Amino acid sequence: MLNQVVMVGRLVSKPIVEENENGRKISEITLAVPRSFKNAEGIYDTDFIKCTLWNGIAETTCEYCKKGDVVGVKGRIQTSSYESNGEKKYSMDIIAEKVSFLSSKKADE
Repeated sequence: MLNQVVMVGRLVSKPIVEENENGRKISEITLAVPRSFKNAEGIYDTDFIKCTLWNGIAETTCEYCKKGDVVGVKGRIQTSSYESNGEKKYSMDIIAEKVSFLSSKKADE
């Protein structure tokens, strides 16, 4: 079985690293990933995908990346569930296992 995600997109904001109650470093980033096809109006839609980075990956990404940089993320999908108003809800997150720094917005200008 295989649970693997690979995507390339632009960071929508400056990554920030935080420390959780267990002392682990964590950062949540959002990638803007354009779709490879046009919608009915002839425009390429963009998906905004949340990714969770842990420990060294979180620290390095926050140190070297800024809003608008293009990064590649290789990771896995992780599902979780929670109760909301007595109803069980599910969520999907991308857990990054590797982040590749592809280009800086400054280099593109």
